[in-house]
Amino acid sequence: MEVTCEDVLRCAALAHLKLAEEEIEPLRLAMARMLSHAASLDELPLDTVEPMFGLAGRALPRREDVPGESFTQAEALASAPEQDRGHFVVPKVL
Repeated sequence: MEVTCEDVLRCAALAHLKLAEEEIEPLRLAMARMLSHAASLDELPLDTVEPMFGLAGRALPRREDVPGESFTQAEALASAPEQDRGHFVVPKVL
């Protein structure tokens, strides 16, 4: 599948990424390889393959939900790189 530089820039914009000019072409090539690989899966003869759900009919292993010992707040925060008012401080994700 043909991937253009505009496709890469659109995906980057949707992901809120800023790309340097030299990053666009390697990403374009990588995207084209991934889409080409995905397209090659369409050629597999899957007409006779039955859908599989879960673990082929086997029930998932279960265990009792028994409360056990847990950390105190101070113990949990003891090795945190950064904390604020009793909470972990982590980088923003969104």
